Amino acid sequence: MNWGTKIVLGMLTFMMFIVGMVIYMFHVHGRDALIEENYYEKGINYNVEYNAKVNVLEDDAIPKITITKTQIIIQVKDSSKYDLVLMRPANSNDDVKINGRTSGTANLILVDKTKMPKGMWFINLQWHSLGKDYLFKSNITL
Repeated sequence: MNWGTKIVLGMLTFMMFIVGMVIYMFHVHGRDALIEENYYEKGINYNVEYNAKVNVLEDDAIPKITITKTQIIIQVKDSSKYDLVLMRPANSNDDVKINGRTSGTANLILVDKTKMPKGMWFINLQWHSLGKDYLFKSNITL
């Protein structure tokens, strides 16, 4: 085996390594949680989202979030219909999406956290109450 053969084998080995890394990166980042699925539509409807955030501040309707050993308890100001999304930055397969109506006279949203992995979570809570739309975004750590 001469030096020319060794250089060609070294280049082929390096090229195979690069191809393997490209395939691996596409496989891993195909499940990336940081990519919005409907990015352009959200950009067009940003004014609606902004107005909902302003409504939370103007009406002093910031939800109260309490974390217990088994539940996440979110209390909103008035009875409402809601859409709750809990997103995990580490893995989009763990995301939790819940919608419904608040329960009880305390206007609670109850989320079972026993099957949710520990770590940081993004909360995206949208609700409609008394003819107004509201939007609250925050981070929690379980």
